[in-house]
Order: sequence, then C-alpha cells, then structure tokens
Amino acid sequence: MASMENAGVASRPLSAARLAIYLRIASISVHPFKCLIQTAGFCCLQKRARVLEPSEGGPSKSSGSNAGKGDRSPTDGEQFSGGEGDVDGFFDGFGDRSPKARRKRGPSAKAVGCMEDQRLIEIVKYNSKFITYAVKKLVEQYEADPRSAMVDILMMLFEACGAKYKLDAQSIDTTDVDNIVVKLVELAAAGEVEDNYTSKRKELKNFKENLSSFWNALVLECQNGPLFDNILFDKSHLLEFIARIATLIGLQLVTSLITVAKVLANQRETTQRQLTAEKKKRNDGPRVESLNKRLSQTHKTISTIEGMMKKLFQHLFVHRYRDVDPDIRVSCINSLGIWILSYPSLFLQDLYLKYLGWTLNDKVAAVRKTSVVALQNLYEVDDNVPSLGLFTERFCNRMIELADDIDISVAVSAIGLLKLLLRHQLLTDEELGPLYDLLIDEPPMIRRAIGELVYDHLIAQNVKGSQSGPKGDDGKASEVHLGRMLQILREFPDDPILSAYVIDDVWDDMNAMKDWTCMVSLLLDENPVIELTDVDATNLVRLLNASAKKAVGEKIVPSIENRKPHYSKAQKDAVDNYKREITTALMKTYPQLLQKYIADKAKLPPLVEILIFLKLELYSLKRREQSFKSVLDLIVEAFFKHGEEDALKSCIKSLTFCAIEGQADLRDYAQNKMKDLENELLVKLKSAIKAVMVGGDEYSLLVNLKRLYELQLKKNVSNEDLYDDLTSILRDVKGLDDEVVAFVLLNMYLQIAWSLQSIDSEKPSEVSLAVILSRRTALFEQLDHIMDSVVINHMERRRTVLPFRVSIVLAELWNLFRRSKYKSTTLESLGYYPDMSTVNKFWNLCQQILNITDETEDEYANEEYIEESNKDAVLLAAAKLVANDAVSRDFLGPEIISHFAMHGTSTSEIIKHLITALMKTTTSIPQMFLEAMKRSYQRCVEAHLSCSGEVLAGKSFTNCTDLVVFLEVAVAPFVQKLPAADILDILKDVQRRAENVNTDEDPSGWRPYHTLLQLLHEKYTKNEVMQDEGEGPTVKRRGRPRKARNLEGKKLFAGEGSSEEDSISAAEQNSHDEEEEEQPLIHSLKASAAKLRALKVSHQEPKAPA
Repeated sequence: MASMENAGVASRPLSAARLAIYLRIASISVHPFKCLIQTAGFCCLQKRARVLEPSEGGPSKSSGSNAGKGDRSPTDGEQFSGGEGDVDGFFDGFGDRSPKARRKRGPSAKAVGCMEDQRLIEIVKYNSKFITYAVKKLVEQYEADPRSAMVDILMMLFEACGAKYKLDAQSIDTTDVDNIVVKLVELAAAGEVEDNYTSKRKELKNFKENLSSFWNALVLECQNGPLFDNILFDKSHLLEFIARIATLIGLQLVTSLITVAKVLANQRETTQRQLTAEKKKRNDGPRVESLNKRLSQTHKTISTIEGMMKKLFQHLFVHRYRDVDPDIRVSCINSLGIWILSYPSLFLQDLYLKYLGWTLNDKVAAVRKTSVVALQNLYEVDDNVPSLGLFTERFCNRMIELADDIDISVAVSAIGLLKLLLRHQLLTDEELGPLYDLLIDEPPMIRRAIGELVYDHLIAQNVKGSQSGPKGDDGKASEVHLGRMLQILREFPDDPILSAYVIDDVWDDMNAMKDWTCMVSLLLDENPVIELTDVDATNLVRLLNASAKKAVGEKIVPSIENRKPHYSKAQKDAVDNYKREITTALMKTYPQLLQKYIADKAKLPPLVEILIFLKLELYSLKRREQSFKSVLDLIVEAFFKHGEEDALKSCIKSLTFCAIEGQADLRDYAQNKMKDLENELLVKLKSAIKAVMVGGDEYSLLVNLKRLYELQLKKNVSNEDLYDDLTSILRDVKGLDDEVVAFVLLNMYLQIAWSLQSIDSEKPSEVSLAVILSRRTALFEQLDHIMDSVVINHMERRRTVLPFRVSIVLAELWNLFRRSKYKSTTLESLGYYPDMSTVNKFWNLCQQILNITDETEDEYANEEYIEESNKDAVLLAAAKLVANDAVSRDFLGPEIISHFAMHGTSTSEIIKHLITALMKTTTSIPQMFLEAMKRSYQRCVEAHLSCSGEVLAGKSFTNCTDLVVFLEVAVAPFVQKLPAADILDILKDVQRRAENVNTDEDPSGWRPYHTLLQLLHEKYTKNEVMQDEGEGPTVKRRGRPRKARNLEGKKLFAGEGSSEEDSISAAEQNSHDEEEEEQPLIHSLKASAAKLRALKVSHQEPKAPA
C-alpha cells in the first residue's frame, strides 16, 4: 500500500493512490481480489484451478431441488415481493402450496431486444427499470453456464468501481490476482478510471440506489436455490475488494438477507401453529410428518441466512464502520440501525448496539447524527426498550451531551432522542437540569426542540404508562396545561424576556396557548379550575399577548434576522384565521379585561397591545361598535393614568393603529380620540409648566413630557406656543432635574424635525425657513450650554441620563441639517457644518460616557429608555456623523476607531460597521488607521502621566499595553492580503527600528512590539499555507459558547479495534471530568436570567421624520 501511495501517480479526480486506498481493506489479510474470486467459486489463485461443479446435495436450479413443476424458472410476474406466499414454492413437497402472487406485465419485446445488447453495468447506470428482468436473465445464465455468469458479475463490479478491465471466462482459472491489481493501478495512473460513486453527472445521480437494487433483486431471485449453493454467495469475506462499492453492496446484501429471513420466520411461525393444531388433534399421520420436515428445513435455512449475515458483519461492518471515509461510516451506521430495527431477534443485543454508542463520539457530525437517528428509531418501538436498558445506562451521559453539540442538526436530533428516553422514564429530572439552559440558545431549531421536550415532559406529561391529563374535554385540558405553564413561568416573574423565550419555544406544540377563550376566562375568574395569584395573572397576560403576537406572525424574541418574512398564501390564510379567532374571543370581554387591570402597570401594557393584533372590521360586521369605542375610551383613560414608558408606548401604538387601520366610522372615532388626547395633553403640559415656573413640583411636568415625547414619535403635535414654552423652561428655571431637562431637549428636537418635514421643499416660504433656523439656533445654544456644565464622575456609582441625551440629540441634529443633504437645493440655507471646537467638546463628552464602567451600566440595565441612552447609542450616533460626512471625518473618524476593542464587544461591532461603510465611500482608511493608533497611544500616555494614581488612569494604561488587540484585528486583515515579500520587508523594517534598544528592560511595555513581530512572522510563513489547510466551509453555531466535549470514549480510528464479541460493560466507561453541579428540573432556568440582559428586545430608536 505504501509503495502505491508513494509511486508519484498523477493527481487526477480518481488517482492511482486513491484507487490503491480503495483496494486496501483494513485488517483483511487475504487480498481483496482473492476474496472476490474465491466468492465467485473459482480455483485457488496461486494458479491452481479446479472445475466448477454443483455442490453435493445442493440445488443447482433457482427453484431448489424440487421436481416437476417446481423446477421451472420463475417468470416475469413471479418475482419475489416480500409476502409469505412468494416463498412457498421453496417448500413444495412439504405441504400445500399457497396461492401464487399475481403476475405482473413484463417489459415489451422491443425493450427486451434493446436490453439484450446492454451490459449489466449499463443497465445499472442508465436503465434501472430493467434491473429485475436483467437479474432474472443472469440467474438463468448462471444455471446454464456458471462460469460465464460469474465473469459477468465480476466485470460489472470492476466497471461499477470505474475500472475498464476485461476478464476472459476461458482463462479465469489461470489468472493471477496480483496482475489484476497492477493492471488496475496502471489504468488509474493513465486516467482511465471513472468515479461513478461520487459523480455529479445527471444520469448517475441514482447510481448507488440502482446498484443496491441490483443486489437486492439478485438475492431475492436466488432465494430458492443459488443463495444456498455455497458458490455464488460464498460465506467468506464477501465483496470487500473496494471500500465504497464493496461496502454499499455488502450492506445491501445484509438488508436483503434480512428481508428473506423475515419472510421465512413468518413461514416458520405459520408452520409451527399448523403443527401445534395437528398435534392437538392427536393426528400423527403424514400431515404432521410433512409439517415437522418443513419446520426443520425452514429453521435450518434461517440459521444459514443468519450465519451469512454474521459473517458479513464480522468481515465487512466491523472494519468499515471506522473507515477514514465519513460517507462509508454513515452508510454503515445507517444500515446497522435498519438491521436492528427490522431484525431485532438477531441484532438487538449489546454485541451490535455498542457500535451505535461508540459512533456518538465520531468527529464528523453526519456520523453522529446518523447514530442518533438510528437510536431514535429503536426507542420509538416499545418492545425494544427492555433490551436497551444496559445500553442506555452506558451511553445516556453522552446522549445528554449531544443536546449541546456544536452542530445544530445533531443537537436537534439528540434532543428528540432524549424526549423518547424521558417518555420511557429512562432519565431523571436531575439529569435534564442543564438542558433547560438551551431554552435561550440562539439557534431557533435548538430552542424549538427543547421547547417540544419541555411541553412533552412538563406540560403534557407524556410518560409511558401514565395518564397525562384530562381527556375528552378540551377546555379542561387547556386549563390544566395553562396551569402547568404558569407554574414554569412563576420561576422568573421579573424577567419578561425569559418568559417570552419559553413561550416562543413551546408555542408550536401547546394548543392551549391558542385557546384564547380559556385564557380570557381565567383572567376574568369565570369558573376557573385554577386560582390565579397576582404573579400568575401577570404571566398569563404576558402569555396571552405573546401568543397572539406569535399567531399573527410577529417575533416575540430577539433575532439576528431583520428581514421581513415572506409568507405563502396558506400562511397568510392561517394568520387571518388566527386574527379572526382572537378578535371573536376578545370582542365582548376585552373592555372587561381593560377595566379590571387598568390600574396595574405590569399587566396593562401587554393587554393594551393586543388591540393591534385584532381584525378590526369584525367589530362592524358583528355590530360590536360600542365595544370597540369602549376599548378606545379605556385606553385613553389608561394613557393619562400612567406615566411609565411601556404603558405610554402601548397606548399610543394601539390608538395610532386604530386611527389608520379602522373601518369607516370606527376609524373616525379613533382619529377624534387621538385629537382629544393631544388637546388634553397640551392643556396638562402647559399647566405643569406654569406650576414649575412658580416653584411647583416637577413630577407632573416630567410625566407629561414623557407623554408628549411618545406622542411626537408617532405624529406631529402642532402648537405655536409649545416650542417657546419648552425653551423658556430651560432658560428661566434653574436646578431642574436631569431627566426633566433630557425630555425637554428631546421634545424640542422632535418639534424641529416635524417642522422640517412639513416644509415645502419645492417652494419653501421665507417665514418657515426663518422659524426653523431660529428654533435650531435656540436648541444649539441650550445644548452647548449644557455640555459646558455637565460632568461625569466615574468614581461615583451613579448614572445620570443627561449626558447621554445631550450627545445623542446634538448628533441627531447635526445629521438632520448636514450640509451635504441640502447642497444645491432650495433648502441650502438649512445646511449646517459644526466648527471644530464644538465637535471637540462633543467628542470629549462622548469619551466620558464611553469610560463609564460596565458595572455601573449593568446596575441600571432595567431603567426606562435604557435602549436610547447607553454607551452603544452614543457611539452609534457619533459613527453616523462620520459615515454621513456631517462633521470632519479626519478628526472624528480616527477618534472613534481608536476606541476599538476597549469598551466591549458591542462597541467594537459598531466600529467594525463604521469601517465597512467608510471603505465604500473613502480611500483614506489607511491614514485613519494610522492616526487612530497614534491617538490611542497619546491618550493612554497622557492619562497615565496626569492621573497615574487614579483607577481610571490605570485602566487606560492597561488598555494601552493591550493595544496589540487592536493591531491584530485592524491591521492583520491587511497584512495577510499582502504578498509574502512585502510582509518580509515590513518585518525587517520593524526589527531595524529596534536594533539599538534593550527590550528586556521593560518586557511588559515592549510586549505589543514582540506580539506584532510574532504576528508578522506567522503571516509571512503561513501566507500561502493558510488557504491550503482549510477544510472547507463549516457552519458554526452562534450564541453561547459550547461546553467542552469529552470525546475520549471509544477510539474509532485506532489501529487495533476491539473484538465484536465484547459486550457493553462498566469497564468500557469513558473517563469523564467532574460535571458541574446540576440544578433540578426547571429551577435551572433561573440561572439563565442574567444572560438575557443583552438580549432584551430593543425598542425602536426615536427617529426624526425624513
């Protein structure tokens, strides 16, 4: 083998070296071609021949040894089909014949004539519909001339493997197998070998299936004779001469033999019943003797077939299941699963099951998945479970680990397997504890699979042999299931995001979540089966909202997919039906729900939001207009009753939806309610402003500013005095709370944005332009004044919202009036470009915000409007200025880039996107990178020299010494794309600059230098190797890091394989690291809550109208 691999054969698609690998069969001492020709029944290959003769006492005809009518060959219509009657001909003489199978129409005479000129390989490749007829003719040829039939089979095998080698029937007895091997390798070296197995040609797409069909048909055709003549199907190392083709054929032979054995087993059972019945009659006549003879012969035949299957397993499967080719391993494990499932009397034992367990550790995902799927099929059959007890005990830990496999498809299949183990009570709740953490995994397929498991085990409680709940009453079943769901949600009452994940995961399986009437009835306490606590009622309202949102096609959990989903007609119809069902269920009771929970700030927002999921036209069609008006009246009442962000957003969102989507009179009513709400709000706001002007309390002013802000995000609130009133607050009232000042600035900005949108861009009036410019100037003055006075004390663990709001409003205002937007238009006078002093002041404020510690940010993660006022929002606003060229790119661009990798992953991602955008619009990226490195170094040195004793300076200096992180990420992509010669020049230049410096005096200070040198060395030495070493594209799972996998287990690719006679025992246990302490059942979900803060569904950022 080694000589073949080192022969320097040309690397063609199927090279000589590759063919040599095919010819090499692991752990087989007899040469593969010798095995093949021995199988054909020829002479010893050391040039000693013997003449082929029928076996003594064995049948020489395909119909067996029966005389007379049974000696004829089967016709076209008498092919074996798997039924009991088809094999009764084998038992002629032992009893009555069963009715023959119905004849099928054979191929036409014209088709037969065309087929006569085709070789077997051509039929397998291109004319699969003639395989059955070709096999019949081949068996007839074997009965007449065994030698020529053997040669045809061997030729077909050679050609199936791609080798165009010809054998001669007359000289086959004197042929040396070594000469055949040498000739085949020469053919491969000359490029005369065709790869049929992996070919992409359209006509060969079914080649593997056709080849399997050929051998299946051959076995079934020979079941009444040649199958047992010890010549055509010798019980030696059958067909192990080329890995792919031989494995495919060998595995199919076992599958086909199982088919024959099952039919014979059924016949044996029938004979046994007949014999028992005859013995009960105490009749010892010829009938009993015939049945005894038939039973004995059938049992002997089955034993012979099982012996053939064992030999094939021992000499083919045991070596090929750990083949270096993963496709072969997949085929072996898939076939083993089929064998165990279809013939458990032989294969359902630890002797064979252990191979499925060992391959759970395979390094290739496809093999692991095949093994898991095979086990799923076994555990689905209840009768198999008792025999799987020891296997389950041995490999259950590995099955649980696979639920967190790096490959998504494997993990999903493993979760399905664990669900079956739970159903059979083969796993404990403690063992499942870590799995519930996967409910918040990022890949939706993983979450769906775990959700199905949670529903099956905790809600429906589908356990084998137990009652899962009330049957025959859907209402009671829904109440029971909802009660169990609420028990799960009770574990995290303060985390609606985690609740949404659980609801999203279970929704597809839990029909009770679509029982809107039942949920409403429980909320209204109408004859409930379960008594709701306040926490349960809150969770049930959230569940009702999330379920309705899910039903109409909305997302209820964060997703990286921002594209609008495309729905088919059937999906659109399903959504429409859900809307009708929800509307019908709530049409009468919705006002009652709102009235009951109108004062509850936790329950009101999700309850009000349900209105946007209803089909509003049904209110008119069913004469429920008054109910609709009552709902709007209650929502307006709730808007002025609450001042929290969620309540205000949901009320404005629902009212706006009704004012746009409502029908006729209902839409007019909603629009009038919006106008009344606006007027009432302005009255309350002006009253609050007057109260603050004379020293009154600021709470009423803050709440009404929040309401105005939410309203202005949806519509233009036009009032001539409003902007002046807001300006007067900032100008005349001193010592206002930071939050009040922030909302005044936001409302002033939105007033300007709406004014800008309402202006006529074709013929703008001078008055309108003057008003906008006047308002803009006033806002700029206020922002500039606040920037001069605002100070962020990083030593205090206190967070103020004002710096965030000032920086974001100023950036949005610059973007809104950027000069490039209005250049060469009628609105050119509105263009604005800030001076460098103001930009400097703005960026200094931004840097103070970026230096706020993550601990301080986390403490305020649950505050209102946190999505609009955090470090990411500030950096994003600044990045938009650079991307839109609203300020000097040469200054602000490098400043932003210099903060790369210093403030966490999210800020780094924003900077990456900024760099990507700049690469499309500017060519000065290298200069920006160089300037960014200079400024980062300068900033860190200055901080160290001026504040060396403070914590902040120490943090900055640590970032300076870790600047190599920035160099590796920002510079490496350019370095690796340079030619090797250029990298070498850069390396020499960097080394030359430090020739006269002793870097050992300050190792930590010079660490970035040495790291950069190492990086350049690696890129230079691996510049061309990196692409060659790639193993192809790999789909990686996103989300949380995968747990370390212990793959020690069975060493599948070791040189010495364990004997197949070994059974599963405790001695085969893999060594496992100590596992983390597992939390029981659903309580482990509590530990997942902290991971969800970063996943909180972000509210849409306030955007000014374009």
